[in-house]
Amino acid sequence: MIRNWPLLFIIIPLVELYVIIAVGEQIGALWTVILVLLTAVIGVNLLRIQGMSTLARAQRSMAQGAIPAMEMMEGIALAVAGVLLITPGFITDSIGFLCLFPVTRQAIIRFIMSRATVHTHMGGFQSDQHQSQHHRPESESAQAKPPKVGRTIEGEYRRED
Repeated sequence: MIRNWPLLFIIIPLVELYVIIAVGEQIGALWTVILVLLTAVIGVNLLRIQGMSTLARAQRSMAQGAIPAMEMMEGIALAVAGVLLITPGFITDSIGFLCLFPVTRQAIIRFIMSRATVHTHMGGFQSDQHQSQHHRPESESAQAKPPKVGRTIEGEYRRED
């Protein structure tokens, strides 16, 4: 999958160009440029509003002593949305707008997280855990499992009880 990322940087701009030209043929070049600029302006304003809302929810979670995990993931999704919205084009704007609505943004995050693999090192054992919406008991997640093929994120942690 990672090997295909550079291909996206070639394919997406070409598809965007095709769509912009097709729209321009239908409504005219000036209206196409106005529409592209209008979606960027509307998107950036919605992004600002959603960003502030997400930040407020994260601060409330931290004030209650909870870890604002979903809010952090939403912040990343909003950053991606911002990049997509300032990129000229209708396809990237559509994807960016999807990331702006809390319902679709959270659904996208849950979809990605359900396919994420977390690699941990515990007590000399290395275990791979597949993230899901269900929390595993500590004794089950601490058992060593055979390594899976996937992306490894190195890191350290300290447990504070």
